[in-house]
Amino acid sequence: QQQLGLHQAETARWDSPFDYQEQALWFVPKGLPEPSAPNYTEKVMELALPLVEASQGRAFLLFTSYRALHLAADWLDGRLDYPLLVQGSAPKTELLRRFTEQGNAVLLGTSSFWEGVDVRGDALSLVIIDKLPFASPGDPVLKARLDAMRKAGGNPFMEYQVPQAAIALKQGAGRLIRDVTDKGVLVLCDPRLLRKNYGHTFLDAMPDFARTRELDVAVDFLRGM
Repeated sequence: QQQLGLHQAETARWDSPFDYQEQALWFVPKGLPEPSAPNYTEKVMELALPLVEASQGRAFLLFTSYRALHLAADWLDGRLDYPLLVQGSAPKTELLRRFTEQGNAVLLGTSSFWEGVDVRGDALSLVIIDKLPFASPGDPVLKARLDAMRKAGGNPFMEYQVPQAAIALKQGAGRLIRDVTDKGVLVLCDPRLLRKNYGHTFLDAMPDFARTRELDVAVDFLRGM
């Protein structure tokens, strides 16, 4: 509302039709390095592999950069027993068609797969997100907006960048549960979620999934589906 200038608008909120506590598990892993570490993507893939095996493919791996996506694709090549679909190798609609029809594929994508993608049923049971989705600071439109907020005495990081990233994260997480019969595991790998004091903004924005920090619990959930 603040960004739109609708300071006195009437608002309403409706409960979700989904039973998130029963349908979904949110896994926040332990022991990953900071996202700036040079081996971060490799460590994320090492964590992802047993989860993808437990889900028998049927996974979206969502990245905040093309560099991380290509590093992940190279690392996974030859390590998976499931079809690997990588953004850029075919049009988006074709990748989604293959993903749905094959039923056990692993799809790697960036921002265009974070929203507006609707895969229902057994084809998707695992969504892994590599980092908190902060917008690129190199975007000139974003830079101008942040500069204007700073000149007005605001805190652009906490007042704009964090809330926008929280919305993007919720959209990415929303790929998992699209129907009342869907079940699955969401993995957010970024340790800043729990280490930084702005992490509560992301936690508050997310659906009310059951949560765990134990890999074995997430693997068992997937195997029991």
